[in-house]
Amino acid sequence: MTDHKIGTREEWLGARLELLKAEKALTRRSDELTQWRQKLPWVRIDKEYCFETDEGTASLADLFRGRSQLLVYHFMFGPEYTGGCPACSAIADGFNGFTVHLEHHDVAMIAVSRAPIAALQAYKRRMGWAFTWASSLDSDFNYDFNTSFTEEQQRSGSVDYNYRRLDTTPSSEGSQDQRRTSLDLSGEFAAMTGTDIPTYTLEAPGMSAFALSDGVVYHTYSAYARGLDALWGMYQWLDRAPKGRNETGPWFRRRDEYARDSL
Repeated sequence: MTDHKIGTREEWLGARLELLKAEKALTRRSDELTQWRQKLPWVRIDKEYCFETDEGTASLADLFRGRSQLLVYHFMFGPEYTGGCPACSAIADGFNGFTVHLEHHDVAMIAVSRAPIAALQAYKRRMGWAFTWASSLDSDFNYDFNTSFTEEQQRSGSVDYNYRRLDTTPSSEGSQDQRRTSLDLSGEFAAMTGTDIPTYTLEAPGMSAFALSDGVVYHTYSAYARGLDALWGMYQWLDRAPKGRNETGPWFRRRDEYARDSL
């Protein structure tokens, strides 16, 4: 027997209409934030970055592939990983299907990781993905955009992430925001990538946006941690399910691992 409040259809409709008012206000506020985001000043990028792609070596400007806008998902897949981060993999499952739509709207979308290109290609085949994935192994790109950290930075006890200092002390429980970004203090995700917690957390998730104008690349926006929530397709659906996210820790797997777990 459920302990949730039970009501009549009329009671539900009344409550739903009240919620609708709040949802509409949130939608309008979201539209305002979108406009605010687009008004941020652009920062010119003069530094040369080198990437490895399926087609060979590429510059940051090359990644636009003839378009004026570029969206990058900073995918947690370090050189020592044996597979991609399960959380990033869940996000990639979502955007894999709609990159073609963005590409036909003057927006290139790619993933970037520090793992060697061969490892990215193998994992991409395993997962059945079609989006462009570039390796920044021999580049400062991930470090400059605060999604990769050196061992020295980690040993210092804190790193710059999500526009603040993030505690990297192994015994620190951290805030809910820190856990959700998934510095995975339980070690479960680390184990799923074939690493330990210190190695796993040398990488962090994020997204960055860039513009290309008159041959010059500009950085326009970056988001991290809970700022990526809206990009998690499955969470947007869970937020509308009767029990919501209903989670106390890492619960999802790579999509080809669920059947294996059920055996």
